[in-house]
Amino acid sequence: MTGEGPENTSDDAGTVDAAGSTRGPRRTIELAGVAAAAALAAAMIGFVLLYWAQDLPIASELYAGFRSVGRVMDAAFGTNVFRHPFMWQSMATGVLVGVVAPLVGTFLVHREMALIGETLAHTAFAGVALGFLLNAVTGWNGPMLLVALVVGIVGALGVQWLTERTDAYGDVPIAIMLSGSFAVGTLIVSYGRGLTGIAIEGYLFGNLGVVTVEGARLMAALSVVVVVAVAATYKQLLFITFDEQAARVARLNVTGYNTLLVVLTAVVVVGAMQVLGVILVAAMLVVPVAAASQIARSFRETTYLSVIFGQLSVIGGFAVAIGGELPSGGSIVVVAIGIYLLAVAASGFSVRAISTHG
Repeated sequence: MTGEGPENTSDDAGTVDAAGSTRGPRRTIELAGVAAAAALAAAMIGFVLLYWAQDLPIASELYAGFRSVGRVMDAAFGTNVFRHPFMWQSMATGVLVGVVAPLVGTFLVHREMALIGETLAHTAFAGVALGFLLNAVTGWNGPMLLVALVVGIVGALGVQWLTERTDAYGDVPIAIMLSGSFAVGTLIVSYGRGLTGIAIEGYLFGNLGVVTVEGARLMAALSVVVVVAVAATYKQLLFITFDEQAARVARLNVTGYNTLLVVLTAVVVVGAMQVLGVILVAAMLVVPVAAASQIARSFRETTYLSVIFGQLSVIGGFAVAIGGELPSGGSIVVVAIGIYLLAVAASGFSVRAISTHG
C-alpha cells in the first residue's frame, strides 16, 4: 500500500446538506443509540470474560452480580430464562452479531456484494459438517466453530481469488462457491450420519442452545478484531466502496482491502451462524443496512443507523423467541424486516435504490 486515498474523500460522498445534517438533535440521537449499542456489547463481552474467570476472587463477585441481575429480570418478566448462564452466552453472541454484521454489511451492500454473505454462510456450513466428521472419525473434541472459521476464511480467500483471476461475469464465482460448498457440506453430513449422530439442524436454522461457552468466547474475540479492523481501515474501505478505479489510480492496495473485507465477512458469518443459522445469517448483513439506507443522509449515518437497527432486531428477536419458544434466527430476521418496512414508511414509501454513489 502506497496511498491512503484522496484527502477530500468524505464519509458521505459529498452529501452533507447545507443545514448541517451532522449536527442537531438527529445526530445526538444517533450517537446516543450507537453509544448504547457499544455499551451493551461491552457489557456482554464483560460477561463472557467473567464467566471464563469466575473462579478468581474479584471476577467471582462480578459474575455473581450478573446472575443476580438475571434473577431480577426473571422476576420482572415472569420468566425462568435469564438466571441461566447459557442464556447470557446466547444473548452476548446475539448482541455482538447485531454490531459487527451491519458494520461489515454496510460496505457489502453499497458494493452490491450482498450475496457474499450467503456464500460464506454455506461455506461455514461445510466447515461445521467437517468438524462433526472429524469428531466422529478421530474423537477430536475441539469447537466446531473453529473448524467453520478456518473453512470460512479459506472459502473467502477462494472467492476473492476466483473473482480476481477468472473472466467469469459478475457474481458467477460467488454462485459457484455458494452451491459447491453447500454440496460438499451435504455430502459430509450424509456420510457422517453413518458414523455417528450429527445434529446439525441448529446450525441450519439458528438455536439459542447451539451457542457454547467456546462459541461465545470466540464471538467476543472475533467481534473485537472486526471492529478494530474496520476502524483502522475505514477510510480506505470507504474510498474503494465508492470509486474502486480511483483507488487503484491512487495506488491503494485494492486487492488487499477487498480480501480483508471478505475475510471479515467470513468471520462475522461464522459467529452469527450460532444464533441465526446458515439459511438466515446473510439477512443481518443486509436488512439493517437496507433499513438505514432508507432514511440516512450519508454513508456514516447509514453505518450508525444500521448498527442501531441491528441491535434492535436482535433484542426484539430474542424477546419474540423467548416469549413464543420460537427459533431465534427466524425471530430476529422477522423483526429486522419489520424495522425495514417502518423505515420505508418513514421515508415516504419511496424505496430508494442502495447505490455506491451516495
